[in-house]
Amino acid sequence: LPNLGSVRLRLTGVGENEDELQKEVLSYSQEIEELLGDLVFGYGKDTLSSVIGKIALEKGLTIGTAESCTGGMVSSKIVKTSGSSAYFQGSVTTYSNELKNRLLGVQLHTLNTHGAVSEETVKEMVIGANAHLGVDVSVAISGIAGPTGGSEEKPVGTIWIACGNESKMDTLKISAGKNREKNIEYASNYALNVLRKFLKA
Repeated sequence: LPNLGSVRLRLTGVGENEDELQKEVLSYSQEIEELLGDLVFGYGKDTLSSVIGKIALEKGLTIGTAESCTGGMVSSKIVKTSGSSAYFQGSVTTYSNELKNRLLGVQLHTLNTHGAVSEETVKEMVIGANAHLGVDVSVAISGIAGPTGGSEEKPVGTIWIACGNESKMDTLKISAGKNREKNIEYASNYALNVLRKFLKA
């Protein structure tokens, strides 16, 4: 069952012995998980945001987000999980370069040299979010959602994501399509998965 940025696998069995069927389905489920590795984030009703919450609570970590092209969708997905206030502190949505600089401390030199959609910028967004939100880990995202605004160097769908704490930073560049709504949904799910993997490590 494909979705933007995620896939749900459904296993079913047919037979007369329920116990044997459950064992067989479980065996195949474990085999699939071994093949997919860290791509598997949960079972049943688990969502990326609920899994993020479980990890954050287990490790006693607080998290925040710094968003540009997604306009707050990443944080919106996080707070859909009941009890998220125990670990999610807040978000800073900075669409303009001016606010990236003023609210998150992204250097003007970075913005002028590398642009708002760059690895350098999202890394500084993470540092600023951690500092201003007072959290342990932040995820930041900036990109060109489209359908306009792209260039030959950075076409529509170019999106940078960063996640980090005071000692480590992970970054990811994704190349999405030209549909704005799909790009925002796709990028938000990717950002959540980057956050999940960072927290889990």
